[in-house]
Amino acid sequence: MPNVRFLPIDRSVHVRPGTSLLDAARRARVNIPTRCGGQASCFMCKVQVESGPVSEPNNKELSKMGELHLTGTRLACQAKVSESDVVIELPESPLKLAVRKLLAEQQEGKEGDNI
Repeated sequence: MPNVRFLPIDRSVHVRPGTSLLDAARRARVNIPTRCGGQASCFMCKVQVESGPVSEPNNKELSKMGELHLTGTRLACQAKVSESDVVIELPESPLKLAVRKLLAEQQEGKEGDNI
């Protein structure tokens, strides 16, 4: 059975070929947000395939994402694990991103005060 590894949390799970990345994440207790129940309509479950093969985008995914899949970005609800191991990079949560930006701005402000 192929291994699916989720970064940056470095959590892995073995799944059967044909399992969606979203289902693999759930089995590994990795949170990938979704509102549509895996129907490719909310666009919330975007992940980056870092290495390893996954299924080709289906019509639902192509209509939602266009050519974004060419960069390795896929919808976890639609991309399916093949026979080989795969490594997935999870996006940073919007809340963590906002906090990181605020902290960086504060740090820049402190450094500017020291000049």
